[in-house]
Formats: sequence, structure tokens, C-alpha cells
Amino acid sequence: MKKILILNGPNLNLLGVREKSIYGSQDFLSYFEELKKEFSAVELHYFQSNHEGALIDKIHEVGFSFDGIVFNAGAYTHTSVALGDAIAAVTTSVIEVHISNVHKREAFRHHSYLAQNCVGVICGFGLNSYRLGVQSFL
Repeated sequence: MKKILILNGPNLNLLGVREKSIYGSQDFLSYFEELKKEFSAVELHYFQSNHEGALIDKIHEVGFSFDGIVFNAGAYTHTSVALGDAIAAVTTSVIEVHISNVHKREAFRHHSYLAQNCVGVICGFGLNSYRLGVQSFL
């Protein structure tokens, strides 16, 4: 059975209540339950943190044993060299995902410090960006 981690960064714990016009009205934990049912043949894990170091620690923890990481680093995508380095340091493939189309937003969101170390980037499909990320590992 494949093991895939969905990893969420800062402020994504507020999905369903924050900026609904951008991020929608569904909270992530209920969406994650849907994903687990849809991908019942996959061992899906979920971790969220607002702290950069905790995200790095989680990448290190699973980055040599899992089959994939679907990672929405939130704003850290555009600021964190350290997260990009953590992705480069592990052998598990990472897909960068975003709920919104970051290229239709503020200019600072157009650059990713993660993308060069990821196997792909998915953005703009709402929460379905995660579903597409999981599917890419199957």
C-alpha cells in the first residue's frame, strides 16, 4: 500500500473560515476524510503546522520512507529557502499544490522557492488540487 503525506503550511488550518472567496468554505479535515474514502487503497497521512521548522521536521521524518508528499506550504512557498532545501535533501517526491491560482494573485506569489525541487506544481483547482496531487503518485 502506498503511503502519501498531505502537508499543509501556515494559515491552512483556517480553511473554511478564512477568505472564502479565494479558499472556499470547506474545512480541510472534512475534505481529508473525503480523500481517505476516495483513495482507500492508499495510506493517506495529514499534517499541518504554522511553523516552518515543524514542516521541515515532518519532511525529514517521512522523506525517505513515504511514496509521495503533497505539499501546500502556503506563504512559505514564496519565502522559504529552508523548505526548498528540505525537499531537495530527501528521496521522497514532492508535488507543490495551491488552492488558488497563485499566478493570478499578487506578484510576490509568482515565485516559488520549492518548485525547482518538486516533481510538479498544481494550482488553481481549489481543494481538488490536493486530489490531483495524490492521483499523480498513483
